[in-house]
This record gives sequence, C-alpha cells and structure tokens, in this order.
Amino acid sequence: MSTENKGVAIVTGAAQGIGRSIALRLASDGFEVGLNDLESKKEQLLEVSQEILAKGRRTVTIFTDVSVEADVKTMVDTVVKELGGLDVMVANAGIVKLDGVVDASLEDWESVFAVNTRGVFLCYKYAAKQMIAQGRGGRIIGASSMAGKRGLSVGVAYSASKFAVRGLTQSAALELGPHRITVNSYAPGAINTPMTNGTHIRGQSEAEQTETLKQLVALASVGYIGQPEDVASVVSYLASKEAHFITGELTFRIIGGNRLSYCSGCRTISQANLFLWMEALCCLKSLIPVKSLGMWFLNYPVV
Repeated sequence: MSTENKGVAIVTGAAQGIGRSIALRLASDGFEVGLNDLESKKEQLLEVSQEILAKGRRTVTIFTDVSVEADVKTMVDTVVKELGGLDVMVANAGIVKLDGVVDASLEDWESVFAVNTRGVFLCYKYAAKQMIAQGRGGRIIGASSMAGKRGLSVGVAYSASKFAVRGLTQSAALELGPHRITVNSYAPGAINTPMTNGTHIRGQSEAEQTETLKQLVALASVGYIGQPEDVASVVSYLASKEAHFITGELTFRIIGGNRLSYCSGCRTISQANLFLWMEALCCLKSLIPVKSLGMWFLNYPVV
C-alpha cells in the first residue's frame, strides 16, 4: 500500500462489485476517494468508506444519481470541497437489462441509457470542468464493456449504451488532451459481480441462466470468470502518472482471452490477429489520407 498522496479520485457505483474494488485499489495506490452510489446502497457504501479509512486515506460518501445533472455537479463540488480537488474520475456506475429488439421496452431502453451513457457523459463533463480549472491535468476513465465491442442479441439497450461510451471517450480525449487530461475506457467481459450474477434474461429458467454463465466462463481462454480486482488493476494503471501518454483508448478489454471472433466476408479473424491488423491500419491511416483509401477502407469493420 502506497504512503504517497497521489491526489483525489471519484468512483461512481462504488458500493459493490467492480466499483467497490476500484475504490479500494485506488485508496491502496494513495488516492483520497470520493465514493458515490444510490441511497439504497447506503449500508454497503459506508462499509467501503470504513475500509478506505482503515487504509489511512480520507474519503467522503455522496448518495446521488449519476443520471441527474444537478446530482453529478453536487457530487464533484462536494468531493472538491471535502478532499481538496479532483485528479481522477472513474465513471463506473451502470445497470443492465437484457432483452432483444423485439422484447425491449422503451422504458428499459431509456433507463439503461440514462445511467450507462448520460451518467458517464455527466461525469466526464463535470470532472473535465474541474480539472481544467485546476490546471494540473487529470485522468477520466469510463466503463464500457465487451458488449460495447460486439453486440449482444439479448442486450440491445446495454450493448448500444456501452458502444456510445466508446464514442464519448474518444471525442472527449481529443478535446481534453491539450489540458493534459487523458480519457480512456475499460471493457470488462464476464466478471464475478452481483450485477452479473443477478442478471436475468427474459424467458430463461434458473437452470438456463446457470448454463448461460457456464458458457461465459467457457468463452474465456483462461478457463475461469474474471474478478472485480482484475478490472481494478487496469483502472489503477490508467489512473497513474505512467499512463500519461495513453488516451482515447477503447480496447482495455478484461475478458480472459475471450474466444469470440470477428468475420469480414468469408474470413474469420481471431481477436489477437485483429488487434495487430487494427494497429497496422492505424499506422496506414496516419500516412494516407482517409479519402484516398476509398471504399476499401469502408469495407472493413473498425472495432
């Protein structure tokens, strides 16, 4: 555990699962941590607060809804007042509802986007405003998902909301780079969290749900499901000074070597090869104007 004071971080959705692990890891790294979650998670969030205090770090708990602009502004203002500034924003809060296009309700669509996309946008916005005012740079980190890299047939709203985080992250990185603020997102696969274990796919029995989770484990090359601490380790690095030259990254996938493949025409490209192909394409784009690539460029999926 670090004895150096690294600055101040905010973690949303910090009462359980990935958010809890991120908050505890950042505290161990040397950050004072502002903890956010809903009032309904008060008992759990206060337990996290006590664990951070036991590490010798200061903390403040804020019970607000990240989908409400006034609440997010209050959250940032409170942390700045109580802890002395803001250096890292981890927009982690999210919800999942699994339905396909046919069965998904507009209410579910809007509620998922309210938290997963609008909430991340508001956290980015008010963190950026504070960091720019401070003039010392910063780290903004958002929660995307493996489902934000490849759509889920039973997760139309969830997948779409996480794809949106990717675009938001890249746009914000371009805008905020001159202020020495990096913006990145992480994309977990199947992680052993209360949200994952409590997710119910419409029409599935309990036995079928158990089988679905087994299939998720089987997709991982390592042969087991990930833990929240695995995601926290990635966020820990993105929040560090060493990550100053990494921004706009959307490929921090914590998926255990997931075996999903991507097809283009009749060819199947493994994720490892696809990553190398993308790297080469990015280099090519830097040398050749996009318009000169014509339809050749447009025929290939950029993931």
